[in-house]
Amino acid sequence: MCAQYRQAVRQSGDLALVLLVAALGIWRELTMPTPSRLVDASVASYVAFHLLSAAALWWRRTHPVASGAVIAFLSLLTPTYASIVSAYSVAAHATNHRWTVLFLPVAWSIGAGVWAMPVLGDSVTGPGLIVIAGLAGLYLGTRRRLVRALADRAERERDLLAEQVRTDERTRLAGEMHDVVTHRLNLMVLHAGALRVAAKDDGVRKAAEELRTAGCQALAELRDLVGVLRSGRTARIPDVLPDHLSSLVADSAATGLAVTLTEHGDADTVSPAVRRTMYRVVQESLTNVHKHAPGAETEITIHCGPSSVRAIIRNTAPPATPDAVLPASGSGLLGLRGRVEMVGGTLTAGPTDDGGFEVDAVLPAFVPT
Repeated sequence: MCAQYRQAVRQSGDLALVLLVAALGIWRELTMPTPSRLVDASVASYVAFHLLSAAALWWRRTHPVASGAVIAFLSLLTPTYASIVSAYSVAAHATNHRWTVLFLPVAWSIGAGVWAMPVLGDSVTGPGLIVIAGLAGLYLGTRRRLVRALADRAERERDLLAEQVRTDERTRLAGEMHDVVTHRLNLMVLHAGALRVAAKDDGVRKAAEELRTAGCQALAELRDLVGVLRSGRTARIPDVLPDHLSSLVADSAATGLAVTLTEHGDADTVSPAVRRTMYRVVQESLTNVHKHAPGAETEITIHCGPSSVRAIIRNTAPPATPDAVLPASGSGLLGLRGRVEMVGGTLTAGPTDDGGFEVDAVLPAFVPT
């Protein structure tokens, strides 16, 4: 709103300047006829020259050199007040300073040669005003560019400071994860390995081995994540749909969860970013089933179309009240929704009529990476 207001004020000022210069030129032509005209034409023609010169000032900010060239040419026919304003505009608004160096001497020469009948009473007033206007424009334009450069530098320094803060925070988080979470996972893996060796029952040994394997995999992924946090690099995550999606379902089925996976369409057309996001949707949904609906039947349906991918994870009502021992932050679905929206998708989740729960995610099939 402020930018639009400033733009409107600037345009109003430019219009007022154009009208003022045109009025002064017409007044001068009608009341102070000058012998400096190089073309034998009627008064109406010279009035038109003044109007054209004034009109060219409208583009003095956006196209200062072109506007100045038009005004310089018209000033060869008759002295114009627009040449004074044009000298300022070229010096103040031209992005290439060489145009200023070239334009000011030319404008001064034109003024010195043509303003034989001075506007304000002596033979140096017109050329002098051109030089003064050009120098003023050069000073103000240089000052404005310097202020802008300082502002850009300050913004870059703020960005660098913010990046340093983020880097320090990533390093702190990496240290916390390494010292606390990794330690706990290592203990879990060690206890699972000891249980596998000491257990007499085959079922217990198998469960302990699965727990140890899952813990080792979690440790490997956690170490990669800690490395990413410490270095700030972007980790390359392999494609996970459909191959690892089936193994994810198999892992859940091995724990006793009744889960089925149905896939439709060609998953090879799906971009890697969408594959990873879809994998996380299924993973978080299965985790929630384990926590909040153990023993429920779960159906996973993946539809891979030419323009979109859809994942529906639906579970029935749990046969018994879930165990309250497992911790839950309550932010899993919220974070999942944010992740889906980052790639241009949508996610809805809520209870079903039969007492179960359904997660429905729709994503575009292709996302630039």
